[in-house]
Amino acid sequence: MRHKELKVVEIPKWGDYLRGQWRQYFAKHLTNEEQKLIGMDGFLWHLCSWEKANCLEKEEAIAAFKKQSKTKCTIFYQFINEAYLLNDAKMLTVDELPYIRNHMYYGDLYVMDWNFKWTFIMTHESDCGPYFLQIT
Repeated sequence: MRHKELKVVEIPKWGDYLRGQWRQYFAKHLTNEEQKLIGMDGFLWHLCSWEKANCLEKEEAIAAFKKQSKTKCTIFYQFINEAYLLNDAKMLTVDELPYIRNHMYYGDLYVMDWNFKWTFIMTHESDCGPYFLQIT
């Protein structure tokens, strides 16, 4: 970590749970069948790439993430169950995301506000994302 102020807590085996919560809050307007049709069983971020949610992309997404008052949030990945909790994430930047925990990066990365108000997504595809969704 670049900022020593960031306290990252490992929450092993929370990946499935957090992916489920993400679906419940950010994709609740789609049925399970609609989610499957756009490939959300493979990649949650297809919600954005298929334009099934009002989200920001690229530089606008980064700017929106930067503006958030990041207090407590989680970081999780698409295909692994390792996840992380940041109790005070105000110093979290986009540049630090791939380095959460020992310089490991597992592909698609999701940052989710603890209260499910917003999410920021970095994908493995260079021309897709990043994305930012906010529940109003």
